[in-house]
Amino acid sequence: MEHMLEHVLGHAIVDSLKLLPFLFLTYFLMEYIENKTSDQTKQMLRKSGKWGPVFGGVLGAFPQCGFSAAASSLYAGKVITMGTLIAVYLSTSDEMLPIFISEAVHVSVIVKILLVKILIGIMAGFLVDYTINRRAFWLSMKRKGDMRKNNPFQIRDICEQERCGCSEGIWKSTITHTLQVFGFILVVTILLNFGIEVIGEDGLKQFILNKPILGQLLAAMIGLIPNCASSVVLTQLYLEGAMHLGGLMSGLLTGAGVGVLVLFRANKNMKENIKVVATLYALGVVFGIIVQGVRLENWIY
Repeated sequence: MEHMLEHVLGHAIVDSLKLLPFLFLTYFLMEYIENKTSDQTKQMLRKSGKWGPVFGGVLGAFPQCGFSAAASSLYAGKVITMGTLIAVYLSTSDEMLPIFISEAVHVSVIVKILLVKILIGIMAGFLVDYTINRRAFWLSMKRKGDMRKNNPFQIRDICEQERCGCSEGIWKSTITHTLQVFGFILVVTILLNFGIEVIGEDGLKQFILNKPILGQLLAAMIGLIPNCASSVVLTQLYLEGAMHLGGLMSGLLTGAGVGVLVLFRANKNMKENIKVVATLYALGVVFGIIVQGVRLENWIY
């Protein structure tokens, strides 16, 4: 047992350390992009009107700290529609992108997965606005100009509000994010290596998250956890073969970072908040099942 623990810990530490420089470089670039473009993208989302799901789906996929949180605040202020908010949530990838890059996943695979998430976000956003929430959509569009003029919603620096480290400057924020995700990866890798040692690789591939429908239901639930650890766990499980693409997609679609927390904090209508989360979860599960059913993994790879 002692020898196995040394073997598991040794491999996990070495494998995780190999990723550290790639994580650092990726987060540095992401922080740079965030500092240069965050205000412009938020303004674009504000002015998107009925085309909000398109802008939300595309802009949500960009690696911007706190963008889903900002979208939650915009929604609470009746500046964007529920469909636009859902589009942002669904297309946001949280920590998937830096992990894929650090693990040297082929660029074409990363681009295709991001493209699928963007398309799902856009389609689901329009679905919410024009069917599920059609009446509220038209009311919000009718009232939006008056609300901006008479009762403008004051959006403070959402990253500073939620203490995610994004307002600390590029270097400090980069180091903070890198060390946080490195720690999560190390823990997940240790657990995965331990699982492989105990049950073997074949046993790991029969893991419950690889089961059809049940896997998507559980993965989507994990994705709802408002912490970057959830996307780290899901991505690592997928890379180790413990989860199919459908399960990964369900978890990543529902994974909106701290966006859901900000929604419950900024929007006082609890019934509406629950409706948003329930819609997000249902869409994540359904689209995850569709992705698996049509064997989209064959096209991506």
